[in-house]
Amino acid sequence: MYESENPLDKAENIAILIGQTLYTNTIIRILPYNAKDKRHKNAGIKEDKKKQAMIDRSFTILSHANARYRNKDFIRSGIHAYQNFSYQIETVADNLYIPWAVDISRDGRLYFTERSGNLRIIENGILNPEPVYTFGPPFVSLGEGGLMGLALNREFLSNGFLYLMYTYEENGTIYNRVVRMNIEDNTASQEEILLDRIPGGRIHNGGRIKIGPDGYLYITAGDAGIRELAQDLNSLAGKILRIGTDGSIPPDNPFPGSPVYSLGHRNPQGLAWNRRNVLYASEHGETAHDEINIIQPGGNYGWPVVTGNEDIPGYGFLSPLIQSGDETWAPAGIAFVTGGPWMDTLLVSTLRGSELLAITLNEEGREALNLERLLQGEYGRLREAYQAADGFLYLTTSNLDGRGQPNPGDDKILRLAPRL
Repeated sequence: MYESENPLDKAENIAILIGQTLYTNTIIRILPYNAKDKRHKNAGIKEDKKKQAMIDRSFTILSHANARYRNKDFIRSGIHAYQNFSYQIETVADNLYIPWAVDISRDGRLYFTERSGNLRIIENGILNPEPVYTFGPPFVSLGEGGLMGLALNREFLSNGFLYLMYTYEENGTIYNRVVRMNIEDNTASQEEILLDRIPGGRIHNGGRIKIGPDGYLYITAGDAGIRELAQDLNSLAGKILRIGTDGSIPPDNPFPGSPVYSLGHRNPQGLAWNRRNVLYASEHGETAHDEINIIQPGGNYGWPVVTGNEDIPGYGFLSPLIQSGDETWAPAGIAFVTGGPWMDTLLVSTLRGSELLAITLNEEGREALNLERLLQGEYGRLREAYQAADGFLYLTTSNLDGRGQPNPGDDKILRLAPRL
């Protein structure tokens, strides 16, 4: 076996040695996998259950070994492609226009937003050709803005409430707002503004909204391209915000009377909690140095003073859980997986990276042990990552947003069903 300085080559050699130890009479050859040349994916692997068990077991051992001896900045690239993928990928809907956010009701209805201004529904596996609602003026779909975040009320089946975040124009100025609407007979009405005049623009609108374990509504707001606003507590830009589902300010917010929950953000686009209620957020860096942060009440994440792992002693800026270094991920939606093959993994959809990142965390969820790249280049830009109550995972593509290379049928909603 040849010596190589390439970490992936060394990882392959380790996997082969482990496999040979488990089944000494079987020798396999694993070729590098190229996402553009799927002929290599199973090259050298015969359809033999004994050999397949060896392969699966060798990579399981290798995965645990990686988690122990690799630091959090190492990206384990390509190795997952040699295993049998743990999920069956299905297209739920196609020929969509920038599906931005997904939420599913307890009776299985899938609601999603299109950035162009449509709120849509998939019911019994069938996409309703008519939108539940289409926004008109003052709504605008401009640059990165438009209809973005979506969250269903916990009692949606009884009260019909859902929450949306969208971009609008007023007297030549661009803002974002969060509204509550009521759904009845697949029609939305009774728009009520809960939080208004969040600075917006052609870039950096944030846009994710989620209802947290505490029942409050969490909102990501970008800096709207005006970086200094992220450190201004009198501005809602460059913040993660927290309000009641009626628009009220929670009494335990870190800044009394303010919806600001944390500050110093550039363009946060994903929110998720683990089973210990640790809150994670994804964030776009300025030039690479994209971040996954653990959000603390009142925490300052440093933008635009610092980025990535930079720090200035005495300022108390919080460092990211993990950051991309000199590479650009452009992380968007995130989901913490609570069951199935990827249990206790944080999934991150990436736009520029065009892949799904799987971050292995320690038991408390506060240290990144390992990072795997999945679906590299398979579906292009990925916008949403969502886990349903039944354990299925959902992703959306974003190849029609002006920055991707559209594939036939784009854009799509994809469902990842655990293999039995």
